[in-house]
Amino acid sequence: MDNNRGAIEAILFISAQPVTIGELATATGLTEAEADREVRALHDDYEASGGRGITVREVAGGWRMYTNPMYADVISAHVTRAHSGKLSTAALETLAVIAYQQPISRAQVAAVRGVSVDGVVRTLATRGLIEPRGQTETTGATLWGTTDYFLEEMGMNSLEELPPLAPYLPDNTELEEVEKEIR
Repeated sequence: MDNNRGAIEAILFISAQPVTIGELATATGLTEAEADREVRALHDDYEASGGRGITVREVAGGWRMYTNPMYADVISAHVTRAHSGKLSTAALETLAVIAYQQPISRAQVAAVRGVSVDGVVRTLATRGLIEPRGQTETTGATLWGTTDYFLEEMGMNSLEELPPLAPYLPDNTELEEVEKEIR
């Protein structure tokens, strides 16, 4: 491994969030093309070695180190927490509605789910998975959307990577009508 690749590996190791090619180039003094080539070579090195505990992946517009999914059981057994990091079914359903229909208000999400989502929206916002994206023109209600952290946790670069969804959810016009009825 050359010095540039080692420097990029060190940056990725200490970073808590994905690092863009531009950031890697600035930190190492490389051009963006050189930094891109080096980080991809680093990725290939990790992939070629097979059973290593770490992988390098491109997610949410940057690059980041992750533990190898091959060792998920070992990691799960090792990591213990006082409270579970898992999301409830209600939170997952709410997150899915927001991901597919964003920007969307709580009232609109509640209309889709058929139950109040106030507490669930607070939980998702606290965990950094959703954030305010403006307000509705008619009522001033907060509109919610997913964050880069959501993309990172889902292993995606953009929302366009969400699986296609058949027309199970109402369109935004129908949701606006529901919001008017609720208010």
